[in-house]
Amino acid sequence: MSLARLGQSLIRRLHRPLHLPPPPPTDHHAAVSRSLALSQANRCLRGFASLTYNPGSTIAGKFGGPSPVHAVQLQVLERVVQLNHARPMSSAAPAPAGSTSSGPPETSPSVSKGVPVGARKVGMKVVMMSPGFVYEPYSLPEPISFWRRWFTRSGWTRTKEDIILEMKNAYAVSRLRKKTGYTKKQFYNQAFNIYKEVNTLMAQGDTSSLRKALTERMHSTMKNEIKRRQSKWKSVHWELVEPAVNIRTLRARMIGLDKNDLDKAFIQLTLEFITKQKFEAYNSKGEVVSGDKSKEVLVKDIWVFERSLFHPGADWRVCGRITL
Repeated sequence: MSLARLGQSLIRRLHRPLHLPPPPPTDHHAAVSRSLALSQANRCLRGFASLTYNPGSTIAGKFGGPSPVHAVQLQVLERVVQLNHARPMSSAAPAPAGSTSSGPPETSPSVSKGVPVGARKVGMKVVMMSPGFVYEPYSLPEPISFWRRWFTRSGWTRTKEDIILEMKNAYAVSRLRKKTGYTKKQFYNQAFNIYKEVNTLMAQGDTSSLRKALTERMHSTMKNEIKRRQSKWKSVHWELVEPAVNIRTLRARMIGLDKNDLDKAFIQLTLEFITKQKFEAYNSKGEVVSGDKSKEVLVKDIWVFERSLFHPGADWRVCGRITL
């Protein structure tokens, strides 16, 4: 009996189903898992693009170990981060074919950061058209007696200063004559024509045409004067009686830009004009509110003319007016 029961027990054990470990996923299942991991990783990247990623961290699974899906996600995240870090800038030169370097691509030395490919460096040359100020503006000299000039210490100092001023005048005129063939008669004719043209354009309110005969700073000053006048008077009549009563040079100065090159300089000549003029102003109704065009008025003006020595074909322009 015991042998029979033993035999039956062996038979039952042989017929019991064998519990084997689950087989590894087929290629189909692996592809589905990877696609699921990639899609979930992309969603994580889009949702948490601004967060800092630590590739060394792990996500615990259900039983304390890393979950397979999460492990795949970490690998994908780490790969994407590496690709983003190694992605070349749009302005960088492409990596040569066959390069196996895993580091960031080296940019060409001719391509600077932030400069598009194909851009060329263009040298910018800044040219000064005017110093923008009147150098040592003319002022009336203080009267001094003969005895004080020659028999006092202050008189000798004053004589020394006057000699230096005259030497500056002579030096500026000599440089101007050497570079441009300056003659007093020719310059006086040009200066008188500019004086007449500027006053005529101001009376007409033509600020655009004034630009050619004035420096930038002087043009801005005269535009403001025209605006103030037009707010008071509707129009004006101005007339110059020719020829001029008198024209004389009060001061000549040279403004050097380079101590090693004397030709890089500006010349400023201060002229005094004594002329006869006619003036009359009108309101919006055309009525005379100031002046009388039938009368000649003696006017004295002091204007400063400027010219460059290093600009080819430079013209004289008004750079300032002096009121004593």
